[in-house]
Amino acid sequence: RRRGWGTFSRFGWYNSVSIIFIHKDNPEVLLELIQQLTSALGVNEEQAKGGAGLLFGLAQDKLGSADFGTIAEAVPGVDDMIASAPATGDGGGSIGSMLGGIASSVGAGDLGNLASLAGGFEKLGLDPGTMQKFLPIVLDFVGDKGGDTVKNLLAGAFK
Repeated sequence: RRRGWGTFSRFGWYNSVSIIFIHKDNPEVLLELIQQLTSALGVNEEQAKGGAGLLFGLAQDKLGSADFGTIAEAVPGVDDMIASAPATGDGGGSIGSMLGGIASSVGAGDLGNLASLAGGFEKLGLDPGTMQKFLPIVLDFVGDKGGDTVKNLLAGAFK
């Protein structure tokens, strides 16, 4: 049955937005990060989840399975975010050229691996200014959930 903006199922009430982000282990963690990104950056849920997925996907590619497993443990459902991220393509362009400053300011060294994400962020319709703001929010979120060691582990993937 449909009532208003939500739907009732055998699992209880849910709204049409949150069902996209439900993860069997801890849906609240995903929703919290998505809400932080949407409220802080003015992006929509798809852009928030896709942008975070791009960052986590890069970390998964660059870190060993044990190190990335530590991040995934702190942020249950990170695989769902990665799966929702657009392909990055060759990327770079104008967005890639603007990433050096933000990477340095959050302790991720020079431009590093972030330029490879530019194509994916462009596919999400995000401008360079908005894209630059994703990294510190995601890093702080991971630090809040897993501590400084996990935050630094994630930041190391962007060097």
